[in-house]
Amino acid sequence: MTSTPQALLLDSGGVLMRPIGGRWHPRADFEATVKAHIPHVSDNELTEAIREGDRFMAAATSTPDLDDYHRAMLTHIGIQASANLVAALVREVPPASVLETFPEVIPTLTKLRARGVPMAVVSDAWPNLPDLHAALGLGDFFAAYAISAVLGCSKPDPRMYHHASGALGLAPAECLFVDDDPELVAAAIALGYQGCAMRRDGETAPDGVPAISSLTELLDLV
Repeated sequence: MTSTPQALLLDSGGVLMRPIGGRWHPRADFEATVKAHIPHVSDNELTEAIREGDRFMAAATSTPDLDDYHRAMLTHIGIQASANLVAALVREVPPASVLETFPEVIPTLTKLRARGVPMAVVSDAWPNLPDLHAALGLGDFFAAYAISAVLGCSKPDPRMYHHASGALGLAPAECLFVDDDPELVAAAIALGYQGCAMRRDGETAPDGVPAISSLTELLDLV
């Protein structure tokens, strides 16, 4: 670190929370929901639909509309999704049934808040991310959110980082950005931010990108 950071900009998925079962998209109940509406669909077809969904996401320049995402997946396997099926795939479920925070996250954020460290989230996500965080006990920690689906761009677009640091009223050099993708951390560093890659798996980060393996390590950095 070039100097002690005054604030934290944190990615959400992989840093603060993870999907139960290990898959972010589609939601863990995707297969069961589709089969409830289209009983004849096969497991192989659903697997191919998920692959198409991955391709759809990879081609998007910002976080796409969820209904468009689901329709693209199902159309690829020859299913014309009804309005009822599309609605069912995004129906509200208790966030804790599909998502969980990492064990050290809430205790660490509580200590950082007690120190008066300003914090913001910078995430490629949908607009409901603050609501998901609130349901998981993360709602009171963040002063600002930079969300791709709201801003119309995704990391490493500079607007994502600048929206968060600007909302905190701080210069890039005063903020430490943490993400589980080292390339996105490197992009932040190139913009003048301080950065750390979250490597919970213990893998090393590329040269020039500092790494941590637990959010707890931030307590020694800010």
